[in-house]
Amino acid sequence: MQAPTEPARIALTYRGFRFFWLTTLLVSFAVQIMSVSVAWQIYDVTGNVFLLGLVGLSLFLPSLLLILITGLAADRFNRRGIMAVCLTVELLCALGFLVFVNAQAHEVWPIFAILVVLGTARAFWGPAAQSLAPNLVPPEALSNAITTNATAWQMAAILGPAAGGLLYGIAPTVAFGTSATLLACAVVTVLLIPKPHQARGGQATSLETIFGGFRYILSNKVVLGAISLDMFAVLMGGAVALLPVYAKDILQAGPQELGLLRAAPGVGAIAMALFLTRFPIRDHAGKLLFLFVGLFGAFTALFGFSTTVWVSVPALALVGASDMVSVTIRETIMQLWTPEEVRGRVNAVNSVFIGASNELGEFRAGTVAHFIGPVPAVVIGGFGAIAVAVIWSQIFPQLREQRTLDKRMA
Repeated sequence: MQAPTEPARIALTYRGFRFFWLTTLLVSFAVQIMSVSVAWQIYDVTGNVFLLGLVGLSLFLPSLLLILITGLAADRFNRRGIMAVCLTVELLCALGFLVFVNAQAHEVWPIFAILVVLGTARAFWGPAAQSLAPNLVPPEALSNAITTNATAWQMAAILGPAAGGLLYGIAPTVAFGTSATLLACAVVTVLLIPKPHQARGGQATSLETIFGGFRYILSNKVVLGAISLDMFAVLMGGAVALLPVYAKDILQAGPQELGLLRAAPGVGAIAMALFLTRFPIRDHAGKLLFLFVGLFGAFTALFGFSTTVWVSVPALALVGASDMVSVTIRETIMQLWTPEEVRGRVNAVNSVFIGASNELGEFRAGTVAHFIGPVPAVVIGGFGAIAVAVIWSQIFPQLREQRTLDKRMA
């Protein structure tokens, strides 16, 4: 009698995940191109810097306001279907931008109206997409799936803004037309994902089920520790908003060097992702999580102290590499420890926490830099992230002592 074979640990060996990864890549590139193009369009029409800040707010607010609905939808309805609907709406938004720039309008309120619709689609997309991955691969391959999927949006984060700038330079219609084409392809690839098995809660909709995600997170110290650790570490250590200031005033550099600074964290993250696919984390997951969150803060502080591009770029690459390790551990623990029936609601909370930490992290860095200067703002933030790692390791000993990523083996 032949012994049962062990499930493959490489996520791309599974057909459904291959289409899922390709969808992530297409959507990430489309969003990056649209983001750059929308910013250029708004500033070109108005010359108002304040309006650029409202772009991120327009995209983030729907996920915050709809947090109780988006997660419940991901738990109650077919996640692949939700993703397909969201992509169709995003495609219509890209076409809306295309019509707007083609009409050469001088009012920007239609752009913000489209951004709110786009943000709403993204709000439903996040919990559904994050919750679908565990349905496409076995638990043994989930850590690899999270790492591999992260490379898709890291590649888009590195190449997308440059591609968006080049395409917008040719013509705004070319940029938005390219985004629409990529989203149309993504609609096709998401529909090619085989329909996965998805356990759905049988409870009637009530306040108890609506708040099920919050209740589960608060009751599970490992998941609560992982989510809150990321939120506060990024809140303290975020330095991306100050890169233009660093490039011009601290490093005495130009736009080419700024491009290197912006790309460096993504390059480091992809390099670490490739390393983790070859050497996945097998033991001491909790201690490694806190170690690399601490390193994230240390390399942020190193960047803050730097006065040359050739120190700053490697420091930011190490920031990205450290963050990739913590993301892989944190997301894998969260997905494997969360019951299938509340995964969507938990991921909705997680998505808002991540969005809030990024937005508030940039606000913190900018505000502190305004009062005490960019170098102290970044350095203090880096040491703050280290402090968060130390404090959280004491508050959440269950997370610190967690050895394996899989709850079944805890």
